[in-house]
Amino acid sequence: MTAVLIVGDGPGGLSAALFLAKAGHTVTVFGQDRTAMHHAHVFNYLGVPDVLGSDFQQIARRHASDHGATIVDAGVTGIELGNGTFTVEVEDHEPGTGEYLVLAGGKPLQPLARSLGLPVEDGRVEVDSEYRTSIDRVYAIGRLVRPERSQAIISAGAGGIAALDILSREAGEDVHDWDTPA
Repeated sequence: MTAVLIVGDGPGGLSAALFLAKAGHTVTVFGQDRTAMHHAHVFNYLGVPDVLGSDFQQIARRHASDHGATIVDAGVTGIELGNGTFTVEVEDHEPGTGEYLVLAGGKPLQPLARSLGLPVEDGRVEVDSEYRTSIDRVYAIGRLVRPERSQAIISAGAGGIAALDILSREAGEDVHDWDTPA
């Protein structure tokens, strides 16, 4: 299975982590639980009538980790690409390595995006409809793509789209993540 590194632990990063981990991939999420969700009271997330953002965040982190994602509570200090592998350097923790990278966040990730060679114009990284950047196997979602129109449900959807693209690419065919009742 493929190793995927996700930088950012808000709704987008955790959604991508959930889809990928459920499918059996090795997923490591790097984040310090400092997402904007902690400043939200959510009434507009389909299927969730009313939840404090901090409660949502706690549930989402547990959901992703319960399905196999590893969440590393550490700040990312750098990202490198070498020999087809990404390395995420972190404070006080072993670096992570993987074949795919998902940048899931906003303004704090702009310097990391630039260090990889991604252009950041007007606070955003350009992506295609699957959230692929101009660098192969690098995806960008959340406020890094939509800084002025960010919503939890939009970011989570973008994470799902990026994850399904990775899953489809690895399978060599379109992949869906549908669960059916027992």
